Amino acid sequence: MLSRRALAVWKTISLAAAVPVVVFAYAEGPDAGLSGVSGEATCTYCHSGSSGSGSVKVAFPGDLYYTPGTRQHLVVTVADSAQRRWGFQLTARTAKSSSTMAGSFTSTDGNTQTVCTQTTFQSERFGSCASGMTLQYIEHTLTGTRTGQKNSATFEFDWTPPAPDSGDVVIYVAGNAANGDGTERGDHIYTAQYTLKLYTPPPVPSISQNNGVVNSASLAGDASAGTWLTINGTNLAGTTRGWTANDLANGTQLPTQLDNVSVTVDGNPAPVLSVSPAQVIVLAPADTNLGPVSVQVTYNGQTSSPASVQLQPVSPGLFTWNAKYAVQTLPTDTTLPDLNSPPAAMPTVKPGDTVVLWGTGFGPTTPAVAPGSLVPSDQPYAAANPVTITIGGAQAQVTGTVLAPGTASLYLVVVVIPDGLGDGDQAVVAQVNGIQSAGTVNVAVQNVPPAQ
Repeated sequence: MLSRRALAVWKTISLAAAVPVVVFAYAEGPDAGLSGVSGEATCTYCHSGSSGSGSVKVAFPGDLYYTPGTRQHLVVTVADSAQRRWGFQLTARTAKSSSTMAGSFTSTDGNTQTVCTQTTFQSERFGSCASGMTLQYIEHTLTGTRTGQKNSATFEFDWTPPAPDSGDVVIYVAGNAANGDGTERGDHIYTAQYTLKLYTPPPVPSISQNNGVVNSASLAGDASAGTWLTINGTNLAGTTRGWTANDLANGTQLPTQLDNVSVTVDGNPAPVLSVSPAQVIVLAPADTNLGPVSVQVTYNGQTSSPASVQLQPVSPGLFTWNAKYAVQTLPTDTTLPDLNSPPAAMPTVKPGDTVVLWGTGFGPTTPAVAPGSLVPSDQPYAAANPVTITIGGAQAQVTGTVLAPGTASLYLVVVVIPDGLGDGDQAVVAQVNGIQSAGTVNVAVQNVPPAQ
């Protein structure tokens, strides 16, 4: 059955499948099958002219992704600085089969219309596709050609994507930049195709119910401004890395987003130290609230349900190796040791030794350093509140508690091992403003036998 449109110019052609098709060159819109699909034709079957310097492009609201059944508003732009009249035809097919329709089209104004046809191209009609009319196209109307309009024209319409099991979808489009002389000669035909993938939203990050948010050193569920916080869970990130110099703002400020991961503590953005799918480490931002506050992780636009952490004025914690022995260095070494790679043999100390313990959450400093700022090396930034350390129950001399230069909120606690300690593991406890550090922290004491 031929088109119901009165047509002025026509000619018969054969497609790749050797099926005779009547194709018409007409300003009211072409027959089906001219979008450039494999095995079909393009507008060049009717229109001819020298190659132009223009283009045909399709703008998609969701980039090159689609959500099954969720309508998209597409915009086709045909551009050519030399031409004065415009047309197009577009269709969608599954990547699995160029003869399988992918979704359906709906005109949204008088510049476009739909055309339906059988896969054999033996009949076609306007409007909703009747039984057997399995292929659908959208194209210009007579009004849409906009005779005399220079440089370009746009065509807008809706596309409803297919079911999820359709897989990738290929959009085929042909654009006609015509010279407006009323014939099919002197026109420029452009084609393009786009592959759209099924959009799968990233999984929602989830913070663990037990020990989901803890002080990174003590592993207790408390924090204070500038404390390192470890957030445990699933789907927290898509990469594994810590911040680098390239992530710093102004060379000194830690990022509040790293690889599309961000964290809020009591609604305040937290500087991000490192990310991984199962663990994110941040610094607790400055906050005047005390008590339980919410913590949420956002990854790729998906936000976790809130977890809770207890905000305190201070939350002292000492880092450990193997969750048992205090991370320690010599006083001459202020380089942060690898917290995740303990030495093969734990270092031993003896009474009178001076060692550096590494911690977080010891409160503000004098002068002050804002959480998330790298510590300058111009002067010592000492803890504003007195810090006491006991080792094996005996009070140790603390000769200094300062932020490590070039780090973020990492404290160096310089202590002298007290006399009278026996050999073996001795518990270490830090205290600031009456608040003690939690967790199991030890130093291995080895007294030197007296000379014979």
